[in-house]
Amino acid sequence: MSNIIKSNSKGSLIVISGPSGAGKDSICKELENYNNNFWLSISCTTRKPRNGEKDSVDYYFINKNEFEKRIKQGEFLEYAKYNNFYYGTPKSKINEHLNNGIDVILIVEVQGALKIKHKVPEAIFIFIMPPTMKDLIKRLKKRGTETNSNIIERFKKAYKEINEISKYNYVVVNDELDKATKKVNAIIEAQKCRVDRIEELYLNNEEEQIHEFLIDNKIFENKNINL
Repeated sequence: MSNIIKSNSKGSLIVISGPSGAGKDSICKELENYNNNFWLSISCTTRKPRNGEKDSVDYYFINKNEFEKRIKQGEFLEYAKYNNFYYGTPKSKINEHLNNGIDVILIVEVQGALKIKHKVPEAIFIFIMPPTMKDLIKRLKKRGTETNSNIIERFKKAYKEINEISKYNYVVVNDELDKATKKVNAIIEAQKCRVDRIEELYLNNEEEQIHEFLIDNKIFENKNINL
């Protein structure tokens, strides 16, 4: 007997945002321990690599002229300027992975996420929050890559970003990395059960024969039947 429901096999587009230092990258890396059916899209940026970051692994690091050239060529799903640096999501390979049933995760700034929401409203939008703003400052300082002026700017930016939470579908507080990661994975899995992903309902053939058998034999009228 075939399944009654046939669901859309296309992958989901998951957009993750949150203040710098909230732990977006850490959650996505940890997610690999729970979910192997996703592809983490790599963004382009004009900022310099931080310690330990690798080109084509963490970001595609390109210069401003190259970035603006790609803007004109329409190569980005979205792009935004943040702290005087460009960040953008390349369109290439996103649709390819989605059509192959693979979920695609985008880590983007709030500006970019809202642009994607306008273009792809069915995407899943998750906002990652730090437990407190004090924790956010501690995490930024712990990086050892931010100047005091940069930390102040990121802190101010964080307040503005948090005010956009209502534009997202979900919010996850990253107080414990493992717990926050499990919540994000649960959201992704739950989305696969959405009613609007149903393509067809197979209430025919064997199912109809069973229904007719029950009616013909007046089984529903038997008050003593134990279901």
